[in-house]
Amino acid sequence: MQEIRFHGRGGQGAVIGSEVLAQAFFIEGKYVQAFPAFGVERRGAPVMSFCRVDNSPIYLRNQIYRPDHIVVLDASILGLSNVVDGLKGNGTVLINCFQQADSLRGFFGGDFQVYIVDASSIAVANRLGSASNPIVNTAILGAFSKATGLVGIDAVCQAIEEHVPVNKEANRQAAFAAFNQVVRM
Repeated sequence: MQEIRFHGRGGQGAVIGSEVLAQAFFIEGKYVQAFPAFGVERRGAPVMSFCRVDNSPIYLRNQIYRPDHIVVLDASILGLSNVVDGLKGNGTVLINCFQQADSLRGFFGGDFQVYIVDASSIAVANRLGSASNPIVNTAILGAFSKATGLVGIDAVCQAIEEHVPVNKEANRQAAFAAFNQVVRM
């Protein structure tokens, strides 16, 4: 089983992102779960959501404490909490940021693979949200596809078509752009 934890801020699409990712895995014939962590849930407040995927039915019904992969939709969260808490050895961290990779190194110890993508700029270029509040979830899913290799970009785009209610083409374009722009630190 692979477990993925999303960290974001309310309004960025972390919950929908985990649901779209689950749909993409389901399209590829996997068993999935996607669910949010309930809390304050107001625009701008830190939020978490989760996704599990396996080749067999999933019977766990609890929060993910030891993820295999972490997706960070807003790099400013790195200074607020230890987002890599519980991350399994050799896990993957994917961060939406425009910063130089060197400026992020202080947030990570351990044996993690860290990837970055400027999903915010990609979202703004595709008119997903605004410059002050870009909706980065579909872009980050394209980057996740490339960084982890767990799910194909075609399945991600099909899940966007099936699950995202508006701007389907812009969301698909954002996913493809991030797929092509993600880099390993």
